[in-house]
Parts: sequence; structure tokens; C-alpha cells
Amino acid sequence: MHRALLTLLLFWPMSVFADSASVAIVESARERTYADVRYDPKYVKLSYPNGDVSPDTGVCTDVIIRTFRNAFGFDFQKAVHEDMRENFSAYPNVWGLSRPDKNIDHRRVPNLEAFLKRQGAAVPMTKNPKDYLPGDIVSWRLGGRIAHIGIVSDKKTWDGTPLIIHNIGGGPVEDNILWIDKMTGHFRFAPKAE
Repeated sequence: MHRALLTLLLFWPMSVFADSASVAIVESARERTYADVRYDPKYVKLSYPNGDVSPDTGVCTDVIIRTFRNAFGFDFQKAVHEDMRENFSAYPNVWGLSRPDKNIDHRRVPNLEAFLKRQGAAVPMTKNPKDYLPGDIVSWRLGGRIAHIGIVSDKKTWDGTPLIIHNIGGGPVEDNILWIDKMTGHFRFAPKAE
């Protein structure tokens, strides 16, 4: 089969977006895949609000953070920090902290999952690829323990599985990992205007 036709069949865009927010999310996430980003999970002291690590570094959560900041001006750092400050016990206590840390809390997958659930953004996790719409956020526990998160693309494989835009270690990419491992979250989040 001709290579161009094969590529077209493998990565055919979904015909309809749910809405303009989905378009903005996917376009902003895909833009991340053009950035030269070195995977670097180290703790960094950030400015607040709208703090960010160096643009040439990042992890999986930074794809989410930067996507929503670019698409909507939404600041996950501020939103997660403020919610944790008011509802600290509603968040996972995996790191032994006694209070929120505005430098890192929003960059941790379990905290993003808790925040999104608290915002009413959780939608069912199913085995049907049609249930995963462009712009949705999906999270997993790779190998049963390593937290990972990504954004559903508007492109899909020949069998209808949506691609995911994420950073698993080699910088932001768009590829076929929806069924990579145990899914722990599926979210549809459109931030409220501030």
C-alpha cells in the first residue's frame, strides 16, 4: 500500500469535535509535540501564579499544564494550590507533606486526578474507543505504580483508537497508548473563565 495512504488511514482525524474547547485543547497539545523538551522530573522552585519549569524541560503533567495555559489561560498551578489549601485532606497523601506546595503539587498526576474529580470532570473509563473524545484527559498507572497522564488527540488509528498526546520520557509525542496499561482516570475538563 502506498505510504501516504497508509499514513492517512492510520491517523485519520475524527470527523467532529465535541466543541471549540476540544479544538483548542488538541491544537495546543499538538503544538507541544513540536517543542524540544528534555524529560526532567526534578523539583524546581517556581514563581506563583503561572509558574513553569524551563521551557526546554518537562514531564507528562507539564503537557497538561502548558496545554490548558496556552489554550485558555488556565493556571493549573494556582487552581490546584488554592483547592489543596482549602481541602488538603481531599488530596492523596503520598509524599508525606503536611501542607500544599505550590512548586510541585500541580505537577503530580495523583493531584491532577483529585483536582479534576473535584471539578466534576470525571467521565466513565470504558473499553470503547468512541468514548474518548478529542481533548479528554486520561491517566494510567504504568506497571501498576508509575503515574502517567495525557490528552486524547483528534487523530486515531485504523481501528478507531484515539492517539494520545503525552510525554513519557522522550519529550511530547502523539502516539497510540490509550490501552497501554491500567487506566486510572478519564476526564473531560473545560475550565471556567476567570
